[in-house]
Amino acid sequence: MSAIAGNQPTAGGKANLPSGPTQLRNAFDLCVHKTRDNIKRLADDPKSAAWAVDGNYFAFNEGFHEIGNWTSSFFTGMAVLAWRETKDVFFLQQLLRLAPHYLAKAFKQHRHTHHDLGFLYSLYSVALYKLTGEKLHRETGLRAAAVLARRFNPSGNFIRAWGYLGTDDFNDMAIIDCLMNLPLLHWATNETGDQRYREIAIKHADMVLKNFVRPDDSVYHAYRFDLKTGRPLRADTYGGIAVESHWARGMAWAIYGFALSHKYTQDARYLDAASRIALAFIHSLDREIVPVWDFRLPAGATPLRDSSALAVAVCGLFELAQQGGQDSKFFHSTRPMLLRLCAEDYLNSDPACPGILRNGQVGNGVPGGAQNAYTSWGDYFLMEALSRELRLGGTFW
Repeated sequence: MSAIAGNQPTAGGKANLPSGPTQLRNAFDLCVHKTRDNIKRLADDPKSAAWAVDGNYFAFNEGFHEIGNWTSSFFTGMAVLAWRETKDVFFLQQLLRLAPHYLAKAFKQHRHTHHDLGFLYSLYSVALYKLTGEKLHRETGLRAAAVLARRFNPSGNFIRAWGYLGTDDFNDMAIIDCLMNLPLLHWATNETGDQRYREIAIKHADMVLKNFVRPDDSVYHAYRFDLKTGRPLRADTYGGIAVESHWARGMAWAIYGFALSHKYTQDARYLDAASRIALAFIHSLDREIVPVWDFRLPAGATPLRDSSALAVAVCGLFELAQQGGQDSKFFHSTRPMLLRLCAEDYLNSDPACPGILRNGQVGNGVPGGAQNAYTSWGDYFLMEALSRELRLGGTFW
């Protein structure tokens, strides 16, 4: 049984949580405070700054314009949320310092991109355009959507995840995370009237629905296809502990991603998939509430917790509640999850540490992966979830 249903305490009492909003507001204010320093450091020296065991993201050595960068905009997304709430122009000033880099990546260095253009540009260009109306951000976001659309394989109806276009590197593979990139395509159709973007997003979502979602409502991380015929070949993983395991963050991406696909299409199949995966996720939680990084660990494996998976999932549950009405069963799951993430063993309130959310897990033995790390995506989705809970405004997906 999930701990969420009864809000039961752990043996050490960790899940015996306070119910008032003060802790959540304090956590949001902490995010704002740390974002003030982090966004300036990013503007001073643009890089991906993805994760860090010690919380010092800015020691990360991957440059902003490298193909592997998918994380810079988690900092800009936090800065946009901070600016919207505080009206402090400092955040906007730092965000605008980054505009030439986003412009160059989309127009001049587009070859050095992969499918995560949605993560990068939804939380920067699209967000700023929605709040400022500045046409430059619209043009940059639309260019990013056009570059993303080039990665679509019409034979297999999938968006290629990784690798340079024109090379064989991962050219046959899609991953579950890409559901979060589809809102950029839907937005581009809404802005331009060009239905091609939406058609690609729908075809990719349908492919994921058909091939990634298992009968038990868990999901695969990756799938490979025959490039000529488009025939699905086999599942793969670069996230979970094994191909057939239940990677917690992958399930969180699926919850939020399918809920967003429903938002743009009103296709009930996506809402149903998101709901089923959400229930499977919730039922897999134990009394700690924060999930183990993979729900199907082999006997003897260390049950490391992944705070970032829960942060993403909470945002997905909020979106599900919004799509299904505020009486949705998912709405009542979010507060105990958020309160758990805001407890002192997960939330680092030290102002000297750039990182916010402890104990995120990165990769399955991939180069540069990490255990018990701070993650930029964990921090962003925590702040987004807090903004939703405190009703501070909408999101930018």
